[in-house]
Amino acid sequence: MTLPIVAVVGRPNVGKSTLVNRIALSKDAIVHEQRGVTRDRSYHRADWNGRYFTLIDTGGIEMAAEDQFQGSIRNQALLATEEADAIIFMVDSHSGVTADDVEVARLIKRSKRPVVLVVNKMDNPAKEDQLWEFYNLGLGDPWPISSVHGHGTGDMLDELVALLPPEVVEEEEDTQSINIAIIGRPNAGKSSLTNRLVGKERSIVSDVAGTTRDAVDTIIEREGIKYRIIDTAGIRRKSQIDDSVEYYGFVRALRAIDRADVALLMIDSTLGLTDQDQRVAGLAHERGCALIVLLNKWDLLDDPEQREALREQIEDRLPFVSFAPVIAISALTGRSVHRIWGTIDKVYANYSATISTPKLNNFLTGIRDFGHTVVRGKLRLRIHYVTQTKTRPPQFTMFANHPHIIDDPFKRYLENRMREEFPLEGTPITLRFKKKD
Repeated sequence: MTLPIVAVVGRPNVGKSTLVNRIALSKDAIVHEQRGVTRDRSYHRADWNGRYFTLIDTGGIEMAAEDQFQGSIRNQALLATEEADAIIFMVDSHSGVTADDVEVARLIKRSKRPVVLVVNKMDNPAKEDQLWEFYNLGLGDPWPISSVHGHGTGDMLDELVALLPPEVVEEEEDTQSINIAIIGRPNAGKSSLTNRLVGKERSIVSDVAGTTRDAVDTIIEREGIKYRIIDTAGIRRKSQIDDSVEYYGFVRALRAIDRADVALLMIDSTLGLTDQDQRVAGLAHERGCALIVLLNKWDLLDDPEQREALREQIEDRLPFVSFAPVIAISALTGRSVHRIWGTIDKVYANYSATISTPKLNNFLTGIRDFGHTVVRGKLRLRIHYVTQTKTRPPQFTMFANHPHIIDDPFKRYLENRMREEFPLEGTPITLRFKKKD
């Protein structure tokens, strides 16, 4: 399912990151009293009453300020309003309507996106007469909230989800095909790979307009299996500056990942692993995609030491997706591209597989016999049994006497042992723990 996108915009220090953390039930967005802490956009999956959406936390907009970062921050925040399905525009009740608020409101109205005007720091309901001033912004009724304490956020979210576009019912073909998203930074070779995958296996079924703006999904059939290729290439617009190129690429990658079963992360071998590559890999992992890492332009690395250094860089900086197979290719010449199809089939099978309960509990017996467990004070962890409770990606629920003492190192130990025991290459897995006496 492709998630609608909600951009949170406003001046610095009005409480945007605090609100994002509250809605997303996380502490991922950095909150600090200093102005301008948020510079890059950050992306957070959230839901309200079962309606899922993606929040974009943006940097504070100051129209007149021109420090070394403000121009880029302003451009990126305004770009977020162009790609969003809805906008939360946050203002500060303590400062009232400022000149920057008026200017940002004018720009938001030009975007023609639905807007929820949020007046933050309204901790005292007796002071709601302060709201009248904000009607002058021309964005409808202001919603009084406290992002710190949560006052009013529920009613505001009811209004927000009512403004989101209807949920997209996936086409019937989606249930019969493997959905593949080709993701990565601009110029990593996504278009070249798409053309080669589609052009070499020429039994094309159809080209389907995708949910992603300006994108076209290509459905091809190969050896009796249908594949829907979701290309995030073609993002460059001649009239846009570099900030917009990066922004649109990132948002389209986000939308493609939401729809994908398998993501192909393309890395430009000549540039090495970039911060944007890491962020996109993290999004694929958070959203539970199977993942394959492609080292493109491998033929341009002549030095064996360079090649080894890149593989070490992948291992060191992408440990959270260490389950993903890595293939060195050249999309331009076609080198090793044929290996991608077999790897897609393999990781998709692992992503969709069900492991029987007897096999899982035989594995658990081996874990118990080995004796490694968690002890906290007088409490000693004992896992009684395990069963698979979900696929795509696989989820396993373990019933234990003291699940609350399980720590992250023990979870990683269990995951590593499961990956040694079962065919789980290429797919993330989720471990859940429940109480059982």
